[in-house]
Amino acid sequence: MQRLNKFIASSGVCSRRKADEFIEAEKVSVNGKIITELGFQVGTKDIVKLEGKIIKPQKLDYYRFYKPAGYITTSDDEKGRKTIYDVIPPELKHLKPVGRLDKDSTGLIIMTTDGELINQMTHPSIKVPKIYIVQINGKITPEDGEKMFNGIEIETDSGEKRTAYAEVFPIEIDTKTSMVRVTLYQGINRQIRKMFAKLGFEVISLKRVQHATITIEGLKRGQIKPLKPKQVKELKVYLTKIEKKQKCSE
Repeated sequence: MQRLNKFIASSGVCSRRKADEFIEAEKVSVNGKIITELGFQVGTKDIVKLEGKIIKPQKLDYYRFYKPAGYITTSDDEKGRKTIYDVIPPELKHLKPVGRLDKDSTGLIIMTTDGELINQMTHPSIKVPKIYIVQINGKITPEDGEKMFNGIEIETDSGEKRTAYAEVFPIEIDTKTSMVRVTLYQGINRQIRKMFAKLGFEVISLKRVQHATITIEGLKRGQIKPLKPKQVKELKVYLTKIEKKQKCSE
């Protein structure tokens, strides 16, 4: 037996939170009866319908992918640009990305069929760390790093002004270029590039090397590999801890 919202989420339709909304809106039935109780338990023989359509749990797949430069993170593009699905094998094209990397960036993208995990890792209220190795032109100073930590106002793609934050740790700095490790807890498109641009720097290269507990270690560019059950378990435990910690601090 398992909670109804978990059953719905495991079908890949939506997250548990969204499932609760469907249940409260009287859009879910079990064995022909509308259910509004959020803690309702269902078994393997129960027939669950969402808006009149039968749903069943699906096998959840978890992969990590090393995105090369020159590809956008989407399934199709009206401009005809290359997408990550031109690199990923045909049998894995049912996978969805957890977040995005812009066309010119490289590095780790977690790919999965777990809609709940995607929501948990990308929801603005759950601040999941993403770590990048970034090379910029020019010599970054401690003052620049402090400004990024305290927040820099940037413009989103929709024209909205937002304050963006980043933790910056120097790796290698000379007079012409700087290599730094950047940690983000937000999900603003091209955030790192826009923040450095505000400080007068241009990003030469940007690679995501870690998302939550998952790293790019052992992957080659363009390669995709399944996560081990232990990695998936560790990731979910980590996300649960983050969520609980942030709820306690509210």
